[in-house]
Amino acid sequence: MKPKEIRELTPAEIETRLREVREALVQLRMRKHTGQVEKTHELRDLRKDIARLETIINEKNSAAA
Repeated sequence: MKPKEIRELTPAEIETRLREVREALVQLRMRKHTGQVEKTHELRDLRKDIARLETIINEKNSAAA
């Protein structure tokens, strides 16, 4: 997801998306350990998505305070 798309979401939607991405990362790590992952760049992409989501959540919390 791009930061612009994330900023348009509500905080609850961002939390839901964050939970989904974290779960996908866990599943991908499990598949990596069993040797089933061909596109290893997806791990990096998911980690970056998590960082973007958390950053925007923190921005919104700081703006509200």
